[in-house]
Amino acid sequence: MERVDRIGFGAYQLIQDPEQFCYGVDAVLLADFAKAKESDVIVDLGTGSGVIPLILCHKSQTHRIIGVEKQTAAYALAVRNGQLNGLADRIQWTLCDVAQIDQHLPPSAFSLVVSNPPYVEKGGGPTSRSDHLEVARHETTATLEDFVRAAAYLLLPLGSFCLVHRPSRLVDILTFCRSYHLEPKRLRFVAPRPGEPPNIVLLQCVKNGGKELLIEPTLHIRDAHGAYTPEVDQIYERDANQKRR
Repeated sequence: MERVDRIGFGAYQLIQDPEQFCYGVDAVLLADFAKAKESDVIVDLGTGSGVIPLILCHKSQTHRIIGVEKQTAAYALAVRNGQLNGLADRIQWTLCDVAQIDQHLPPSAFSLVVSNPPYVEKGGGPTSRSDHLEVARHETTATLEDFVRAAAYLLLPLGSFCLVHRPSRLVDILTFCRSYHLEPKRLRFVAPRPGEPPNIVLLQCVKNGGKELLIEPTLHIRDAHGAYTPEVDQIYERDANQKRR
C-alpha cells in the first residue's frame, strides 16, 4: 500500500510503496557524499522511486537530473514524485535497463553520475518476498560492472561517479572502476556504531583522473548510547528538536 512521507529535506515528500522498496540511510548518505554543485548535470542510475534526485535538488539546486529506472512500477512512482514536488522542469525520468544506457542517453554529456545499485551479486543471497524487491536488491539483468560501464559512458572527462555499496564488494568495485578509467579518489566507510565493522562504503571516482585515493574518517550512524551522531544529524539537516533515537 502506498504512503506519502516527508523526507526531511525542504518540503519535499515521497510517495513510496513498501511492497516495492523503501529508501534507507544509504540513499541519503550518497546524496550528501556526492557534493553536487548547482552547475552539475546529473544522472542517477537505478533511481527507484526517485528519492536521490529529490535530495540532490534540495542540496545542490542543480537544474537538471535524469533518473534511470528499469522497473515500470518504480519508474511511475518516480514520475509522480517529481510532479508532487513541482520538479518536473528539473528532473527527467528514463525507463530503461542500465545495461542498455547507450540506447537512451548520450555519451560524455554529464558531470556527475550517482548510483545506489543492487547490492547482492547475481545468483547470490536469499531471494526477496516480491519481484520488485528482488530486482531492487539483487543484480538481475544489469551487473555491478554494467553500472560502472554506464557511468563511464555517461561522464564527461574529469566528471565524477559516486557510488554506495557494501564493503564486501569493494575489490570488485575498484577493479571495475579502474578498468573503465574511473579513478578512485575518495572512499569512506560507514559503520552502525563505534567499534562495529562497516556495513556501507561510499566511493567517488573521477573519469580519467590521476592516481590518488583519500580514505576519509569512518562515519558512525549512532554513538555508543544509540543516539544518532552529530554528523548524521547534520547530513539529515535535523535540528535539536528533530533528533530521534
